[in-house]
Amino acid sequence: MSVPSVVLKPRKLTPFLHRHPWVLDSAIARVTGHPADGDEVDLRDCSGDWIARGIYNSRSRIRVRLYSWTADQELDLPFWRQRLEQAVRLRKVLGYDRPDEACRLVFSEADALSGLIVDRFGSHLVVQPTALATTVRLPALLDTLVELTSPESITVRTDQAISRREGIQIDAGSAYGHPPDGPLEIVEHGIRYRVQLLQSQKTGFYLDQRENRRRVASFLSGRRVLDMCCYTGGFSLTASRLGGAAEVVGVDTSESAVEHAREHAKLNEIANVRFETGDCFQSLSQKAAAGERFSAIILDPPKFARSRDQAGDALRAYHRLNRQAVDLLEPDGILVTCSCSGSVLREDFVDMLLGVATKTGRVIKILEQRGAAPDHPLNVACTETEYLKCFICQVS
Repeated sequence: MSVPSVVLKPRKLTPFLHRHPWVLDSAIARVTGHPADGDEVDLRDCSGDWIARGIYNSRSRIRVRLYSWTADQELDLPFWRQRLEQAVRLRKVLGYDRPDEACRLVFSEADALSGLIVDRFGSHLVVQPTALATTVRLPALLDTLVELTSPESITVRTDQAISRREGIQIDAGSAYGHPPDGPLEIVEHGIRYRVQLLQSQKTGFYLDQRENRRRVASFLSGRRVLDMCCYTGGFSLTASRLGGAAEVVGVDTSESAVEHAREHAKLNEIANVRFETGDCFQSLSQKAAAGERFSAIILDPPKFARSRDQAGDALRAYHRLNRQAVDLLEPDGILVTCSCSGSVLREDFVDMLLGVATKTGRVIKILEQRGAAPDHPLNVACTETEYLKCFICQVS
């Protein structure tokens, strides 16, 4: 099969020898042939030697997404099926296949399926294509997922910002079977949650914090806990039910999220958790002014940076948020502080905490450094898949 070629500039080869899947427009010297967007292309070095095969998109800064480093490997249906089988098999190995639970079934680059996210909620799937490559192949990918997982339904979701960057258009909504008419109930660590597959943030639930919620709870026995940016109550409810916290106050800026968190507390008959609506910075200031103190604070804010050039502003926001939290903590309090901004590096986040310790005169000890749950694996060839940082600290 004759395939058009994308030729790299000199000195741009190394990442792709290590199997990084993104070929940016700035790395490309020229394109030979006339590939249409969504077509297969071969990646070649400046001498013309073959490197890998991927899919072309002239509308994206990621001009080529690479999928195979095997010469003459066609990116056909058997290829995609094999990759999906590998992803599904890994979740079974992890024990993330209980029928009443939820997990990330496919995690894009981490599963060598750049541009595809699939979450499973019980027997229902939520699929989010994040690249032209997977969007144009979506019908075949959905058919394969039906064969491999036998879901009751598949719902397609989109992210408008990603769609604009990729130059893709796709209709969100039901793509297979019969999605639930209302909230779908799942169980995590014995706690019941109701998930709206279409109205919620992301694909319905923050699955990546699954193991962190359980581990954090083990530090909270008998403590008065503030869960800032609590969303629908995951950390709050786990702190009470699994951790034995004395009292938990959850705060989120979204009235809808707070209402769902209250419903979850009622559903699980957890009485020592209450939820408030408020901006994270303002709420911390108000609680400080009111003389409130906590023996544990959890900070799980939304993404503060979407690109590396926003990392500086993000770190300043993290510094402000963590400094306010430290000022509310009792001596020897527990600070759980998270960042889901992939462009904020782990070492920079630690430096931010050093700045907080210096400004507040408190000693911050990192007890554990954690990341996303194992159904969100880190592909060492694409370190961008490590986006979530979770630090469990003691503040004396």
